Amino acid sequence: MKYKAGRYSMYIKPINYIMDLLVINVLAMILPINFVNPYLFHAYLTLAWMIISLKTEFYEVQRYAKLTRVLTLIFQQFVFFFLVLYAFIGFFKQPNMSRLALAEFFAFNFVIISSLKVLTYVLLLRYRAFFKGNTRRVVVLGDNKKTQQLIDVFNSRLEFGYEFKRQFSLDEGDDLFTLYNYVIDHDIDEIYCSIAEVRDQEMLDLIDFADNNMKLLKFIPDNKNIFAKKLKFEYYDYIPILSLRDIPLEDPLNAFVKRFFDLVFSTVVIVCVLSWLTPLLALVIKLESSGPVFFRQRRHGVNSREFYCYKFRSMAMTGDADKKQATKGDMRITRVGRFIRRTSIDELPQFYNVFLGQMSVVGPRPHMVKHTNLYGQQIDKYMVRHFVKPGITGLAQTRGYRGEIETEADIVNRVKFDIFYIENWSLALDIKIIGQTVLNAIQGEEKAY
Repeated sequence: MKYKAGRYSMYIKPINYIMDLLVINVLAMILPINFVNPYLFHAYLTLAWMIISLKTEFYEVQRYAKLTRVLTLIFQQFVFFFLVLYAFIGFFKQPNMSRLALAEFFAFNFVIISSLKVLTYVLLLRYRAFFKGNTRRVVVLGDNKKTQQLIDVFNSRLEFGYEFKRQFSLDEGDDLFTLYNYVIDHDIDEIYCSIAEVRDQEMLDLIDFADNNMKLLKFIPDNKNIFAKKLKFEYYDYIPILSLRDIPLEDPLNAFVKRFFDLVFSTVVIVCVLSWLTPLLALVIKLESSGPVFFRQRRHGVNSREFYCYKFRSMAMTGDADKKQATKGDMRITRVGRFIRRTSIDELPQFYNVFLGQMSVVGPRPHMVKHTNLYGQQIDKYMVRHFVKPGITGLAQTRGYRGEIETEADIVNRVKFDIFYIENWSLALDIKIIGQTVLNAIQGEEKAY
């Protein structure tokens, strides 16, 4: 199986966010606004801009968006920003603040940020059209008026960044297996399917294939009633497109928030806990059995890329560590190992993985490479887990599906909880899972062995 290549377009929105906040705060420092408390003013502006941008979706400019969409976002953002800016005077009793200087501050922000917004939009269009960068390889399933219109958009609107590779039609002799093989062999990113061309079972097969191979599947709608799920409408030029799965962490702003949280949380744990706990545990582990203090194991991360996952060693050294899970009463587990496994202390070195960007604090638990290869073939939608970074803890673990996989139901339910987490991520959910994990560690868990 080929895995998705890494891309850097996810950093565009966070970079724009940081640039805009820098402009706002630098202008606040250099213009003579005469505010009494500069820290309060900067904090107020930064928080206000972030809240307004989330409400107006100021940074939600997709590759197929029109310039009118960009200009509308600019207008909405600055209308609200203007109101919030002048509200500062009344909220915090600033009689000496210059209204004229505040208007000048607003005008400079409007001109600079608007120019940056439009310039970024135009440069990205030119980059895709002339340098063929930031592209997505796509195929289309179906042969009708709407699919031909979409193919024309892909071929004529090069600034959208879609590289059309091939059209398939079940009515013209192609079958789904031909499509599947082509998608895998040519590392296709997105599949566009005309609903009018597939039967219900074929649609389900397509959904399963896309999930299990981490491909983005979108539908070209007709009059069929397929709205059993909450679907997302998008428009490519004037062609309506339906997205089946909307993953919150594919939004670069959400990904940036989660990464920032991971960095802060992992840094606190490394500095405040691991800095003194590691030497103590190293001494105890070494006194009880020979071998390294840390145990590392190859596991699959985001987009199925392999990485070394770290733990405090809790077992005697054997040659089957990468092949055999720990089981109840496992004779390999040492005395100190039994304690650190029961309290989940053995997992703490994974905060180094989080700091390095290989894992997240919360996410689907990474499995051994052997188990990923096994379950990827046997368990439906198992590979969806790899759309996001794996976590030290996860929703499935807080619901009792941690540790040894004893029956097929264990892994099936774990995958269901993982997919629910992926499709419903929020920072509040992460914090709730972390709190539940700490509570479970204190109370003790049945499968913590």
